[in-house]
Amino acid sequence: MSDHRPTLQAMPPRAPLSMQAQDLAAAPARRANRQHPRKSLGWRLAVFGPALIGTSLLLYGIYGWLAGSGMTGLEWVLLSMIGATFVWVTLSVSTVGVAVTGLLARENAVTRSPSEVNPIDVALLVPIYNEVPWDVFGNATAMLQDLTRRKGPHRYTLFILSDTHDPEIAAQEWQAFQTLQATAPDGMRVFYRRRTANTGKKVGNLVDWISGWGADYEGMVVLDADSLMTGRAIERLASELSGDPDAGLIQTFPMLIGADTLFARLQQFSNIAYGWLLAEGLALWARREGNYWGHNAIIRTRAFAQNAGLPALPSRKGREDLILSHDFVEAGLLRRAGWGVRFLPRVSGSYEETPGTLVDYVLRDRRWCRGNLQHLRLLRTAGLHPVSRFHLFHGAVAYLLSPAWFLLLIFWSLLGKDSETNVIRYFNEANPLFPDWPPAMSHIDSAVFLIIMYAMLLTPKIAGAAIIAATPKATRVYGGHLSFLSAFAVEVLLSVAYAPILMIQQTKAVLRAIFTRSEPWAPQTRGVRSYPWTTLVKFHWVETLLGLLLLSGLAAGLISLWLVPIVFSLVLAVPLSACSSLNLAQRAPEGLRMDSPHTLREPGIVTRAKAERALIKGALAGSRDVPAE
Repeated sequence: MSDHRPTLQAMPPRAPLSMQAQDLAAAPARRANRQHPRKSLGWRLAVFGPALIGTSLLLYGIYGWLAGSGMTGLEWVLLSMIGATFVWVTLSVSTVGVAVTGLLARENAVTRSPSEVNPIDVALLVPIYNEVPWDVFGNATAMLQDLTRRKGPHRYTLFILSDTHDPEIAAQEWQAFQTLQATAPDGMRVFYRRRTANTGKKVGNLVDWISGWGADYEGMVVLDADSLMTGRAIERLASELSGDPDAGLIQTFPMLIGADTLFARLQQFSNIAYGWLLAEGLALWARREGNYWGHNAIIRTRAFAQNAGLPALPSRKGREDLILSHDFVEAGLLRRAGWGVRFLPRVSGSYEETPGTLVDYVLRDRRWCRGNLQHLRLLRTAGLHPVSRFHLFHGAVAYLLSPAWFLLLIFWSLLGKDSETNVIRYFNEANPLFPDWPPAMSHIDSAVFLIIMYAMLLTPKIAGAAIIAATPKATRVYGGHLSFLSAFAVEVLLSVAYAPILMIQQTKAVLRAIFTRSEPWAPQTRGVRSYPWTTLVKFHWVETLLGLLLLSGLAAGLISLWLVPIVFSLVLAVPLSACSSLNLAQRAPEGLRMDSPHTLREPGIVTRAKAERALIKGALAGSRDVPAE
């Protein structure tokens, strides 16, 4: 039997809090809470109504084109696939519409009167697993210092909860902890605990802390290894939890920082320039049925312990599976017990990092895909709020859309560019030995359909960019109109270029999740690193092969020209992947760097975190006196 006792620890006296796995087949009694204003129905109708109407109109138009001489079975499948994909695109568009409407209607952000806030004890939890120690402890130091400067009413305690199994990294963690403990600001307590077996992964790590020490803390702020939050943001979360006795979880909208490579800058610019608009719309219609993203959020400790314990999932082969994408499920369980799950996108000062290359992004995405597909098995959980079920379903659909788009690509290739190259309709179902020549989609129809699809896909980006471009104060923080519009154009072009590659990779991730049992669990790579060309060729051979097949069809005049962007993206998958690791911050000219407010004027907390990282790294490098396990 494995030894589950920690080998290195410095923890306070135990304060156990019972946490039991929930019964997903039986809903618990909902707690009584105070009435909150019901403003969500109108916003939800404004999101889902236009999405369903828009999708229906598109399907009606395509049906009219396809049904000219009768519908074949394949064409019914094609029509269904278009509907299944397009409805999610329109949901994004209507979410942006709701956000813009809310802004125009001057929908106020949630505010909390100081008289409503009572001091509470808050634990800052940092679960880690084989991470870079100076990065983790440097971030922690910066957050503690910033909290001290705030002189707020709440009391904070930091816990570094390690599942690291690498002896060298574990020794560095212990030394970094001792350094942090010795230099921690007055009034800030710092603790460290390491398990020898990472049972239950991150969920098990947090459950271990709750079961051992959770009773002493009203709230817990869950942070990832790369999380960074200002003292103001943490204090705002604590005050919101203190002033809202019905809130079980409050999630912030983390902004991306530390992006130097082309791919990381692409993610960062998109997150900062457009992500806020989608977040604003989500907050408006979700209300107290929000979601949890696993970090940069505050949770009511007892509510979580009593209602969010996760059971193992029985597998088809009689084994038990760990619930991987636990955050969505935990939010749903809290809400079914009557606790509010809130989303506060306007809480500034919440940050995280992103993978630096396309390969690193895909490797992380594979783990998320496997976990999100588990949500389909959890939709029958008893007592879930309908919005919580939607969050679970949407999490799975986010990955299932890629195989759906891939099938649409195949179908559209078979349709050809005219009646003579339409493989689907070449053979009549009634008499397959003789060709059937109905009118095929004209070039005008193809162009209209293409414009509609791309317009809908780009609408969230265009809306966010338009709001910024129309606001002089906003454009100034992006370096001016020219700098912003240049970054916007580069981001859109690169997003279009990388989208087909990601479609294939996510399709592969779905297949891996279906046909393999597990995915390696490794720390996320966030720094700048490049991969050898041989590695990239092995990683992207499927996209390259598919691209070459489509290119041959394009050269032979067999497929529509509207597929050209997709074809060349797939053919160039390996070079594009290699380019994703280019260090834009150092090499690219100003107009091509995709600068954003966080790269032009680095947040103060980020600057302090970098300085603290360097100090701790130097201390570790200058000392050889580290404990052995």
